[in-house]
Amino acid sequence: MSLFRPSSMLPRLKPLSSKRVSIVTVLDIGSSKVVCMIGRLTPVEASEVLSGRTHSIEILGIGHQKSRGIKAGVISDMDAVENSVRLAVDSAERMAGVTVESLIVNVTAGRLGSETHTASVNLGGHEIAAGDLAMVVNAATRQSQLNERAILHSLPSSYTLDGERGIRDPAGMYGDLLGVDMHVLTADRAPLKNLELSINRAHLTVEAMVATPYASGLAALVSDEAEMGCAAIDMGGGTTTISVFSEGKLVYADAIALGGHHVTMDLARGLSTRLDDAERIKVVHGSALPQAGEDRDVISIPPFGEDERDLPTHVPRGLVSRIVRARVEETLEMLRDRIQQSGYGSLVGKRVVLTGGASQMTGLAESARRILARNVRIGRPLGVSGLPASAKGPTFSTAVGLMIYPQVAHLESHGTGEGGFAAMTGAGGRLTRMGQWLKESF
Repeated sequence: MSLFRPSSMLPRLKPLSSKRVSIVTVLDIGSSKVVCMIGRLTPVEASEVLSGRTHSIEILGIGHQKSRGIKAGVISDMDAVENSVRLAVDSAERMAGVTVESLIVNVTAGRLGSETHTASVNLGGHEIAAGDLAMVVNAATRQSQLNERAILHSLPSSYTLDGERGIRDPAGMYGDLLGVDMHVLTADRAPLKNLELSINRAHLTVEAMVATPYASGLAALVSDEAEMGCAAIDMGGGTTTISVFSEGKLVYADAIALGGHHVTMDLARGLSTRLDDAERIKVVHGSALPQAGEDRDVISIPPFGEDERDLPTHVPRGLVSRIVRARVEETLEMLRDRIQQSGYGSLVGKRVVLTGGASQMTGLAESARRILARNVRIGRPLGVSGLPASAKGPTFSTAVGLMIYPQVAHLESHGTGEGGFAAMTGAGGRLTRMGQWLKESF
């Protein structure tokens, strides 16, 4: 299966059909788990769903496996990733009763980078047409210095017309000078190719790649939060991602290579125990906040070896919490600094939503409120039916966000010049086929 397509192909997803039901398959490849979801997207009246949604989503099948071969979002063992993908997809296929050939996948690796570019074009006083919008968007997108990077998302955040800012849709208006502020999210090219290759090896085709922070934000934020300005922090096993939304659009995204697995590793080292035992201790006894009597309570630590003569050791529960808190506070302080350095701290305001598997740690929300100095809530996937009870928590936000993504993909404008996603990864052929695939499905 060739990874290369002509770079002239338009690398953007077409809107979902407003009349036909579509079957969509998504794949969330994380450092701790691989999740495959198969869903039915049914067109509905706008008043019947969440703001910005055009379809209702019913999950038909779900499969998840322990992730292997992924470290901090980067593929370290192609065979292991391929096997995890096969098992997760096979489980979802059996549950849904369908065969999967193509899917949407998330991207965490590749040093995600957010850029904002501004461009303008002279209109000569005539009515703004689609060609004028495409021209100014292309001018802004071309400013991205890609080199060995690929464009994942390219979103017009706002337009200006004759100096008037804050215009959402200038089509049909009259003016002399049309400008646009463009948010372009890029990633290193090589990790994207490796990700696509590992999925191709499982005899599956990648239809679209979506940045993990974008997907988790789509799933965890309510429409008012995305409109007024809010940050979504997705705390996974190997990475933690940040996305900032304002006026309903993604305006900034970032990722750091710290997650829940790092807490587990700290406990395994500090308590001299196995990783599986350290994970259990973290879940049962770990806390991101000091607790009353934690130094009086004693917990049993299983021995590292297999020798039956090795006896478990006993340590104060407070030692476990102190190890956990040290790593959690380091992560939260790094997130606070990233938000401040991004220049979007004022847009975030006082609203932060935590999601992802590691966000469920005891006391984490309270610790985040103190360190981030903002109101914090735990976000769970919204607006999806058919999820089993075990999949309704923050752990599955990214997968649900990938299922939501086709409804907002038409907002993106990658431009038609050299340097778009197709030119950088060769994946444009599959991206351009997604609209056709969605219309023909089911």
